[in-house]
Amino acid sequence: MEVSTYHTHTNFSDGKNTHEEMLKKAIQLGMREYGFSDHAPMIFPCSWSMKQEDESAYKSIILELKERYKDQIKVYLGIEQDYYSTPASGYDYLIGSVHYIEKNGVYLPLDESPAKTRENVEKYYGGDALAYCEDYYKLVADLYNKTKCHIIGHLDLITKFNEIDPIIDTTHPRYIKAYKEAIEKLKSTPVIYEINTGAISRGYRKSPYPSDEMIDIIASQNKPFVICSDTHSTSTIDTNLESEKQRLKDKGYTYITALSDIL
Repeated sequence: MEVSTYHTHTNFSDGKNTHEEMLKKAIQLGMREYGFSDHAPMIFPCSWSMKQEDESAYKSIILELKERYKDQIKVYLGIEQDYYSTPASGYDYLIGSVHYIEKNGVYLPLDESPAKTRENVEKYYGGDALAYCEDYYKLVADLYNKTKCHIIGHLDLITKFNEIDPIIDTTHPRYIKAYKEAIEKLKSTPVIYEINTGAISRGYRKSPYPSDEMIDIIASQNKPFVICSDTHSTSTIDTNLESEKQRLKDKGYTYITALSDIL
């Protein structure tokens, strides 16, 4: 299998399976590489991220698996570093993501549920979903500066529920301006962007992150992509990876198949 995945979760954060179960499945699928990237501990209590006291064990397990399976697959020790995660060190790579917006001292979750999204937009933005998006993309624009990440994760995560509950007008000039400014600010940084199929496997979207319009802009900057499944179980490790590889090929866009190409 040409395409590997580097955005993955285990039972150390919000995944269902152990590290070894995930890795064995990747080997079975014929992947040449595999990256672990559980959610880093947050600066506030969070039910779905790794606990600070578990981080040392997380690293140790992955390093042991890297050595034990080195003749079958190349393993990377990574982490998904949220804008509001605690500082990270000692990792092969970081995926930078924004899962919360801080508003008036409250951390608003972006991808909890459609109902929660509507509640937050009404309560904290007076119903202005575009202002909500503008605040989100300002954080995205600052992700490299804040985290020194290698990969920008699910660029338009804020639209996770928009196919099933369209609260955001993604054709509005304000929305387009917000994401274009974020992509432009990140242009001069060494980050690449993932094509993320996670919301497809979980039934929230029919298409991956980011949108086609965003992909075209990023490609015009000559930045390569990495295709990731954002998997939370062994059953979704390879979701749509091959079809997205073919889509990028058809468009003539560059994608990486070895993480060492960017590290």
